Amino acid sequence: MVNLVLRGAVLLWAVFFTILGIQGILDPTTFVDTFGIGIEGAAANTVRADLSAFFLVAAGGAAVGALAPGWTRALLVPAALYGTALIGRLIGVGMGDIVNPGIVQAMIIEALSVALMAGSWWVLSRPQGAAQAEAPIDTVH
Repeated sequence: MVNLVLRGAVLLWAVFFTILGIQGILDPTTFVDTFGIGIEGAAANTVRADLSAFFLVAAGGAAVGALAPGWTRALLVPAALYGTALIGRLIGVGMGDIVNPGIVQAMIIEALSVALMAGSWWVLSRPQGAAQAEAPIDTVH
């Protein structure tokens, strides 16, 4: 049951970030309000490619890890991406970067994403019968 819930949560997460990535490819100004960045001239192409790639690769790794038996390590891809982003933000905060409510929200989403992906990997990579195998066997009939 827990495995199904985790797989469902990861898939919903993947759908959300797939939509965000596709929106960014079709219209990079989607990221302007969401992330507080300006895109003028050639920057639009960079934002379109780089941010969309980030979200689509993370979503793809999550979907593969949730759906493909034996491929749970794919969940570590989005965990690494979002973990790296969170560490970068924390370094920026430590160096005096401006922190607004949008940055705080992004940091919370990144931390929750890392927890969901790493936790799901941990649970889903364990054999399903492991808990039952450790329980004492009742030999009385």
